[in-house]
Amino acid sequence: MRSMTVLEARRYALAAQGFGDGRPTGRVDVRHFRRLFRRVGLVQLDSVNVLARAHYLPAFSRLGPYDLDAFDRYTVASGEIFEGWSHVASLLPVETYPLYRHAMAAEPNWRALVQLETDHPGYVEAVYRKVAAHGPLTISDLADPGVRTGPWGGYAPGKLALEWLFFKGRLASYRDRNFAKVYDLAERVIPGELLDGEMIPAAEAHRRLLLLAARHHGIGTASDLADYYRIKVPTARVILDRLVDDGELERVEVTGWKRPVYLHPEVTPLRELRGRALLSPFDPVVWYRDRTERLFDFFYRIEIYVPEPKRVYGYYVLPFLLDGALVARVDLKADRQGSRLLVRGAYAEPDVDRIDVARALRTELETMAGWLGLNEVAIADRGDLAAALGGTFGHP
Repeated sequence: MRSMTVLEARRYALAAQGFGDGRPTGRVDVRHFRRLFRRVGLVQLDSVNVLARAHYLPAFSRLGPYDLDAFDRYTVASGEIFEGWSHVASLLPVETYPLYRHAMAAEPNWRALVQLETDHPGYVEAVYRKVAAHGPLTISDLADPGVRTGPWGGYAPGKLALEWLFFKGRLASYRDRNFAKVYDLAERVIPGELLDGEMIPAAEAHRRLLLLAARHHGIGTASDLADYYRIKVPTARVILDRLVDDGELERVEVTGWKRPVYLHPEVTPLRELRGRALLSPFDPVVWYRDRTERLFDFFYRIEIYVPEPKRVYGYYVLPFLLDGALVARVDLKADRQGSRLLVRGAYAEPDVDRIDVARALRTELETMAGWLGLNEVAIADRGDLAAALGGTFGHP
């Protein structure tokens, strides 16, 4: 069995995620967005908008500044991307749609839906007919969406009906620029050959998804790879071992990692660890915190839901990747009214050259501010890297 160091494993991981491709020197277009989704496999959706919507940030990390409207057109109107429940709510390449149809065909126990149908017989089908006749639409377009109260799990009845129809694959959805979820009939969004083809059994779908996870992560344990598409770890272990037996994955050892490690044979490790990127809390490189700590020796927890007095680093903290290492973290907020990118805290990792890190981070903050249409970067006096970053400055 082949053995490698953590640094070697990191070269595979960052290569798989597209950090060896280099940022485009010209205008970012559909070709780059398509390559991004081939690399990462999915982009997580999240409603937090303190900096930018989560699904915009992985593209910026890998491609640099790009036109948000162009990204929206690609993800909504190209026919190449759909919204589904995968890692969590995510944007996914449409060719993977059949891998989720087995879940849509299942009959999960939504007690809230049973209660809704008991209280309002025929309501769900009435909502479906409304979408069929007048879609695409949002919940606010329903004549009687109801109010967000119990006993339907906190959802208003209209939202619950729409989400059930979406979960079952009868409706598809996409996001408008305000992040509102827009619903339409699945057959008006998903190509017919993907919607109506032969059902892929769950076991085969899981096999394909785990192989994709290995391609996107490059290298990882069973837990790492299972997390990518939220497959149960015991199920993943069995499938991954079969993939090794079939020659589709390689089992390797990584120094200090206590569990078996799987490597995708098509991933070529980076020869040089160069470049910089601010990573969203929901970026695949850092979203599974245990892997982040093993791979980068970087302890990271998102503190959005932590009461402010108990936060260590801040509300929306982005790790800073520099030359293959996570060397710092910054708490960022877009002050749109004041046209400022607020750095509410900046913290260096131990044993890094703070001057070099601050210089690279300052450049990336300037680039991000320009991408977001903000005129300046304002550094708060919080954290051991703040002084090296300097005070307020404009972007080029």
